[in-house]
Amino acid sequence: MHITTLIVPTFSTLCNAAFALRREVFVWEQKVPEEEENDADDLTATHFVAVAQGEVVGTLRLIDKPEHGKIGRVAVRASFRGHGIAKTMILAAMEHARTKGQDRFYLTAQSDKLGMYEKLGFAAFGPEFEDGGMPHRAMRTYDLDTAQLTN
Repeated sequence: MHITTLIVPTFSTLCNAAFALRREVFVWEQKVPEEEENDADDLTATHFVAVAQGEVVGTLRLIDKPEHGKIGRVAVRASFRGHGIAKTMILAAMEHARTKGQDRFYLTAQSDKLGMYEKLGFAAFGPEFEDGGMPHRAMRTYDLDTAQLTN
């Protein structure tokens, strides 16, 4: 399956499709309260979409913070899961951030998804917590050169 990953402007047609996909995955499927799904970070984040077979099938956002790039709202349409779409988007977001000088990354992952993020160089830290009604763990990239966790 060919996947195209794009950066899309907030409130463009493709970004609106991404917001609709997030609502489909988080609110309808995972029962996250709708008022928790969108927040002020959506206005300043860099939004990525994955397009396959002519439709938006994945999305995530990257928030640029001084201490790290924060990856969040990673969502893939149920019928397209298992094809590496989340991995492709995350790697694209990290590469985009690196071109701007960011080499540290942070995210909060649903606890049952830790393995996917670990394969991408993230390590969990701190206690499990609830977010959107589901257990999560904070994760950050692991700097292999210094063998220290970084924010």
